[in-house]
Amino acid sequence: MARLRYVRSLDQVKKAAEANPEFMRNTVRSLRAWYETDPAIPAALLPRSLVPAARPEIFVQFAHVTMHVSPTNTIAIGAATVGVGCSYDGVDGWYVLAMPMEGESVVIGGRETYGEPKKLAKVDFQFDGEAIRASATRRDVAFLELAGRIGAPSSRPLQFTEYLYCFKALPSCVKGEGFDGDPLLVRLEWKRDYSERREVEGQVVLRESAWDPLADVPVRRVARMEYAIGASQTNGRVLRSVPGEWLLPYLHQRYDDTSCEGIELELAGAAGA
Repeated sequence: MARLRYVRSLDQVKKAAEANPEFMRNTVRSLRAWYETDPAIPAALLPRSLVPAARPEIFVQFAHVTMHVSPTNTIAIGAATVGVGCSYDGVDGWYVLAMPMEGESVVIGGRETYGEPKKLAKVDFQFDGEAIRASATRRDVAFLELAGRIGAPSSRPLQFTEYLYCFKALPSCVKGEGFDGDPLLVRLEWKRDYSERREVEGQVVLRESAWDPLADVPVRRVARMEYAIGASQTNGRVLRSVPGEWLLPYLHQRYDDTSCEGIELELAGAAGA
């Protein structure tokens, strides 16, 4: 008798699905921020089918996630998410612009299952008393950072659901053909069960990176920041298919493609300059 681990029995497939880390009990510590950018930018960042939010707001979250595989076995990862305020069919949420995180398995799983634009990164949390700092580093550039001081408890709800939007797509095998089938719009549901939310006085720092050009989405004003502790449960579902040409102008951001020259925008802050 010999083993062949490239294949599973159907019973093993069922057991593996039940043990999916995304649905395990977890503990999450998050540093979160919302900032306003120039009004022209969110509209330009959103693929068709998504409608810009009333306010030109960007959501940034750093999370340290401990997944409890068993009473004696845990898996810890660092993750960051950057979203653009939008809505689809009347449901407000965030279009996922970037998702740097630690762990090859969670990067591959998120990209293939939900179309999340995850990339491998070093995600760092630092605490010094009430001072907190979190950063994401790729290719030796700490391109995204939140820093501040934890303050008073927040009056906002401890249990709530957040919605995020991604596009699940298969680039064509044939060069220049676009996609192998129409991309799918996916809505993620992040159910939060926090035990604590506290206000943070701090700042959002964006550093120039050719591979992760978040510096092109400048901070005009930090609307608020918070620190949260608790648990999270995530899932998602396909909403619709979209024509491939709707997504083609944005596809390169999923890869380390530094050849993109970008588009020119007339920003409100630059008017009359």
